[in-house]
Amino acid sequence: MSFKRTIAVTVNGKSYERLVEARMTLADFLRGELDLTGTHLGCEHGVCGACTILLDGEAVRSCLLLAVQADGAEIMTVEGLAQGTELHPLQKAFQDQHALQCGFCTPGFLMTAFAFLKETPKPTEAEAREAISGNLCRCTGYQPIVKAILQAAGKTTT
Repeated sequence: MSFKRTIAVTVNGKSYERLVEARMTLADFLRGELDLTGTHLGCEHGVCGACTILLDGEAVRSCLLLAVQADGAEIMTVEGLAQGTELHPLQKAFQDQHALQCGFCTPGFLMTAFAFLKETPKPTEAEAREAISGNLCRCTGYQPIVKAILQAAGKTTT
C-alpha cells in the first residue's frame, strides 16, 4: 500500500506542485520528478554532502529529507546558481582554481560554499576549511576548493 501526498515547492524560483510517494526523498524528487540532476546521490546517508541543496536558505542533505517535508519550501539547487549562461562567481572560482576533477561532489560543495559565503562573506582559510569539512571529495585534495571559496569571497589566492 502506498501513501501519496500533493506537495507544492518553489525550486530555483519556479513553482511546482506534484503528487509524490510519502517515502520519496527530496533528492529523488528533485532528480526524478523535476529532472534537476545536478543534485547528486553519493552515500544516501548524509555523510558525503553530494546531495546538498538550500532549503529555505539553509544548506541541507536532500537524501535525508522526504519530499513531503519540503512542502511549501523555497529550494535552491546547483542549477539555480548560474544566471542563464553566466556562471555564478563561485562557479567561476571553482573553474579558475581547478576545484573539480571528476565533478561528482562539486554540486554539493558549491551549495555548501554558497550558503557559507552568505553567512561569512569574508572568511579566513580556516573558516572555509571548516565550512566544507562535512563534504567529501576523492579527487582534489580540498586545497583548490578552499582557494575557490576564498577567490569567490574576494580574497586573493596563491
